[in-house]
Amino acid sequence: MNRTQFNNIVGLSLILGLFLACGNKPKTESDYDYEAAASVFMADESFHPILDEELDVFTNVFNRHAIAQDTLHAVYTSETEAIEKLMKNETWLAFTTRKFTDKEMENLKARSFIPRIMPIAFDGLAIIVNNSNPDTCISVKDFARILKGEVSEWKELYPNSKLGQIDVVFDNPKSSTVRFCVDSILGGTPILSQESENIGAVLKSSEVVEYVEKTPNALGIIGSNWLNDKRDTTNITFKKNITVMKVSRLDSATVRNSFRPYQAYIYNGNYPLVRTIYALLTEPRTGMPTRFANFCSLPQGQKIIFSAGLLPNTPNMNVRNVNVVK
Repeated sequence: MNRTQFNNIVGLSLILGLFLACGNKPKTESDYDYEAAASVFMADESFHPILDEELDVFTNVFNRHAIAQDTLHAVYTSETEAIEKLMKNETWLAFTTRKFTDKEMENLKARSFIPRIMPIAFDGLAIIVNNSNPDTCISVKDFARILKGEVSEWKELYPNSKLGQIDVVFDNPKSSTVRFCVDSILGGTPILSQESENIGAVLKSSEVVEYVEKTPNALGIIGSNWLNDKRDTTNITFKKNITVMKVSRLDSATVRNSFRPYQAYIYNGNYPLVRTIYALLTEPRTGMPTRFANFCSLPQGQKIIFSAGLLPNTPNMNVRNVNVVK
């Protein structure tokens, strides 16, 4: 894990985001390679599982109807790089957890593009810990204190804990997960101080799960679509090799006021760490990228999202309270 450069990278990526829309001259279609950009879409790496499923079904459906003579490939990277590629006309489609900024919209329109923003799903940001950790409830307030560096030891939150330092791990310094924590949890304040060594990042979401599984004092932050047990068709079982913490909106987290990122709790607002997944489009024609984005937003694509454990943008859900008698 690269801890010494983590905060520098996060800070630099946030600054670079402000300048993505600047300094580009208007371009005509002859100034870019349409076909090359239309052959790939970019996405934040945390959406790897769900978008792979969407792409497999999309490809099979269109091949079956002899429409998809061209192929579409996924490139998984950080959210920052995905949007950079989109603004440079190296792809026409990016999946992110934020909309275009005002400057990006102005830049695209100045170059005669018609930017489109399509919400396709809602994802719970999951906080995961090692199975040996007995403390499984946390408040948003305490989570923010960890990210700010106000808390660095488990016993500062849970007096009986013997786990020592809280070893925080993100998926990627430039990921949507990091940006969400900075923007939505810390109100734009950078994560931690550069002097602290207990927060770092790996490169992939799968590596976060692996690290937490092997590290008793670890705390990982990851998109919930990585956690569902595919053997459970009810979407209420997470992976057995780690523990998903319950999160509370209230200052003091208890079992009764804390919730895990299940679809129902995302739907009714009980789970507090929710982000929207968007398809950002700049394609000047109606090609494969536009067709794929539309597919993800239509009933068949939304059903795949639901089956994967995320909340579709257009959910058709009946939520009932059930009393379990032991």
